[in-house]
Amino acid sequence: MDWQGQKSAEMLMQVLLVASAVASFLVGYVMADFQLMLLVYAGGVVLTALVTVPNWPFFNRNPLKWLDTAEADRHPRPNVSSATASTGGKKKTGKNK
Repeated sequence: MDWQGQKSAEMLMQVLLVASAVASFLVGYVMADFQLMLLVYAGGVVLTALVTVPNWPFFNRNPLKWLDTAEADRHPRPNVSSATASTGGKKKTGKNK
């Protein structure tokens, strides 16, 4: 899933959850049945999960371009010395000298 797909999935999730909450409240209020309200909301949550959790093709409309291995070899990572990397670039000072 690309970045735009994640944004779309999150927005869709929020809309579906709010819509199912409103629908379940109205159904529960009209039918005067709390259990039915919970069942309608649970159905909305399951539907939301089925729509937003899998990596559907419409969430991959803007794929990321990864660097080729040949291109990555031309631009190597900078070398970091092991002493600086292990201490985080700070000098160690001890209480007992």
